[in-house]
Amino acid sequence: MAGGETSWKKLLPYLLLSVAVLFSFGRAIQAPFHFDDHALALDPAITSPGGGLAVWRISQTRPLTYFTFWLNHRLGGANPADYHAVNLAIHLMSSFLVMLCLRRLMPPRAALIAAFVFAIHPVQTEAVVYVFARSTLLSSCLTYASLYYWLIGRHWLAVAWFAAALLAKEEVAAYPVFLALLQVMISANRRERAPMAAMLLLAIAAVVRVAIVAAYTPGSGAGSQSGIAPFDYFLTQGYAILRYLQLLAVPVGFTVDPEIEILRDWRGVVCWLTVAALILIAPTSSIFPAADLAADRRLYLPMLGFSAIVGLLLERTTYPVLLSAGGVVLAMLSFARTDVWMSEVRLWEDAMRWAPTEARPRVQLARVSPPDQALDYLLDAKRIASDDPLVASELGNCLSSAGRPARRCRSLGGPSLCVRGTRLLSTIAAWRC
Repeated sequence: MAGGETSWKKLLPYLLLSVAVLFSFGRAIQAPFHFDDHALALDPAITSPGGGLAVWRISQTRPLTYFTFWLNHRLGGANPADYHAVNLAIHLMSSFLVMLCLRRLMPPRAALIAAFVFAIHPVQTEAVVYVFARSTLLSSCLTYASLYYWLIGRHWLAVAWFAAALLAKEEVAAYPVFLALLQVMISANRRERAPMAAMLLLAIAAVVRVAIVAAYTPGSGAGSQSGIAPFDYFLTQGYAILRYLQLLAVPVGFTVDPEIEILRDWRGVVCWLTVAALILIAPTSSIFPAADLAADRRLYLPMLGFSAIVGLLLERTTYPVLLSAGGVVLAMLSFARTDVWMSEVRLWEDAMRWAPTEARPRVQLARVSPPDQALDYLLDAKRIASDDPLVASELGNCLSSAGRPARRCRSLGGPSLCVRGTRLLSTIAAWRC
């Protein structure tokens, strides 16, 4: 009888974590595809029967993640629910691994609190609900597995898990630096140097490879094709990281497309001085530029450290009711944030509200709106970013087809749209040139 009670007590934290995650993010199963998710149904490497091998070609970044997309498509086609279910399962496994890892580094109660913060904090919503963010989920989950095996002394197995993590997404490349600093504090075993050096070499190789692929892949939106100079990106990331910290401490202001000004002056230096101690976020928030200056999902891996700090701070609280209340608040915020992702229109309206001077939310809204309303959004986007080729392309798709604008306009939205569209055709043609 006592043994049964002990087993039940061991399982209880995992059951509670599962319930909390399902309440916070379970509705994601019913969410549609968003943004880059739609490209998955058009990628031959995912939709073709032989795609399971094609995703491992040398020019393919994140091959392990794309392999899971291929499996999703083979088993369930283009049903969004299947893709969301896999993302949710990966997040739940990550939550379990975070608790297992932190139990070996801090008191059990602190580790449990940290695991709940990690599992249900609303900053996790984008990583969990956005299917295309699976690369972040999977690479982080495999990195947490690597950390767990490292902490139990299975160092070369930890190297293997880290190698798999790099195949899921290369942004976990800073993990060996984090691990080295952790080992300085908890161990000085010389036998750990060889596996740690192996991890570092794997990380360097992955970063070099993705930099080369990004440079030679048209439209990659990264590196030299991001449209942002590396030093400008570096300065701006100081502010982006401060925004991440604000979202962790005060979980308000989440958006799929944050409005970030490119900083080229002393403000960027000040921001970096404020956040100089952060390491795990370095690959996506340092000098390797990407088209998106900030994305909430980039916090998924660094959440391990933030959650641990919160767990240690709250471990000795004499008001356990406040812990429960705080957990309920976080879960409700995550539930509400997940609700925003239940509709493409709602998601991009929310993004437009938080980024009133950005063109992309308007372009995305135009894609899911009736023709007349779509044109209004695109005209607004043109006013904001008159030289943006994406805006020109969308206007062209909306108003012209094979040089017969009048017929195309009538098919899209009737006479009023036709008149308004015809007046814009010459401008569109000039942009396209």
